[in-house]
Amino acid sequence: MVIDILPDNMLTVSEVAKVLHVHPNTLRRWADKGIIRSYSITSRGDRRFMVRDINQFLTDMHAESKKDAKL
Repeated sequence: MVIDILPDNMLTVSEVAKVLHVHPNTLRRWADKGIIRSYSITSRGDRRFMVRDINQFLTDMHAESKKDAKL
């Protein structure tokens, strides 16, 4: 699944959490672990996510689920 209705810009934690249907803290944890790429935009650590990175994450997760289904 690819997000093609959103412009190629930066999204907030809550926006991405809604798209991925996860809690914002889950998204933060994934970013901390390097599972999904985020960018720190302020000195206090606010995060933003690029649409292209979210698309890549969804593509990777889809491919992984297909691979797991074949096992």
